[in-house]
Amino acid sequence: MSNWDLGSWLSLADSPYAALPAIVTSLGIGLLMGVERERKKRTLAGIRTFPMTAVFGCLLAVLSQHGSPNWLLPALGLLVIASLGFLPLGRESEENEPRTTTVVALVVAYGLGLLSANGLEELAVAVAIIVTGLLYLKPELSGISQRLDRRDLLALLQFAALTFIVLPVLPNQGFGPYAAFNPYRVWLMVVLIVGVGLAGYFAVRMLGERVGTPVLGILGGLVSTTATSLVYARAARDNPASVALSARVILLANLVLFVRLALITVAVTPEALEGAILLMAPPLLLGLLTVMLRPRHAANGQHETPALQLSNPAEMKLALSFALVFAIVLVCSAWLNDLFGQRGVYVIALISGLNDVDAITLTALEMLGKQQLAMMPTLLAISIAIVSNTLFKFGLISSFGGRLLALRCLPTFVVMLLGLAIGLWLNLVAG
Repeated sequence: MSNWDLGSWLSLADSPYAALPAIVTSLGIGLLMGVERERKKRTLAGIRTFPMTAVFGCLLAVLSQHGSPNWLLPALGLLVIASLGFLPLGRESEENEPRTTTVVALVVAYGLGLLSANGLEELAVAVAIIVTGLLYLKPELSGISQRLDRRDLLALLQFAALTFIVLPVLPNQGFGPYAAFNPYRVWLMVVLIVGVGLAGYFAVRMLGERVGTPVLGILGGLVSTTATSLVYARAARDNPASVALSARVILLANLVLFVRLALITVAVTPEALEGAILLMAPPLLLGLLTVMLRPRHAANGQHETPALQLSNPAEMKLALSFALVFAIVLVCSAWLNDLFGQRGVYVIALISGLNDVDAITLTALEMLGKQQLAMMPTLLAISIAIVSNTLFKFGLISSFGGRLLALRCLPTFVVMLLGLAIGLWLNLVAG
């Protein structure tokens, strides 16, 4: 192996035992997979068959290296392993493990034995661990598939097709006024934003009501802070006793926004990471401090957590809508920057921030990368968008959640905006 070669250490290279390390690796791989299969009731193969199958594959590969053609013996061995699926298992019972999975796992173990004999022991071991995990986590994987409805799967397939099929063929050059519209870059940013939202969305779908308030706020913030704020503002209005819980979820979701923007900065413009951290850290830390210091709702006042119903970010309508908004913001920012300089970008940040912070953040970072904006104007544009978006969400909370929820959220929102001003000052001092 790369770090520690057993064959070299024992001087086996020119001895009759040169293949011993590969055989030992195959044996370990078979034992790993066989232990998992042995736990099943009345399975076709278990802790003895799997190691022997992996070693069998390794031995045939070794033999094929000394004969011609070198594919014949492994091919015959594959047929032998696959034929095991046609052997009778004995008295049929409802507790029998379906043989299809075990036969496929045997074929995989055989293939991993072949890999080990061909000098790919590290890859074989890694694949064995992954396959054993798939076998062991069958209940969890089945639960995940049951939680996803047809609409989720269809949206995910559409997103995967447009990401891995359409994205590579999009032209990577500027079009339109100021050459500001780059189809490849626009859709790449869509993939980034929707990918982050998709991770949070599926986490919410998988964990469901089992997640606690902090986790629910974090996951909701990854998907959409506006949607999360709206959902829990309505919940507080419908059930006044859940105001404390709703406020906590809303505040945590809005604090996740700063983490999300820092991650976007790392992905798009890594050289701006230091400035982004200085900008995002104060509002995040001060906001977390106010949330932690606020007493939680009493134990006897706990109520059922409202379901966080969010739209799938991978749905084509949402993805294309974001692409359209992003493209418009790109073109308008370039146009206003040409006419009015940095002030034009600030106007776009103020307007677009009402709906979404991501588009103007990506636009400002793109302009920074093209040296159309300096660091401080870029951070100021992002800050203006955050302020605009925060005020808009506070208006939603006040309108849909009522005065009590608004008063609970107000201190943290004020502290967040104060922290944002501190972040700008830190960047000014550091610059």
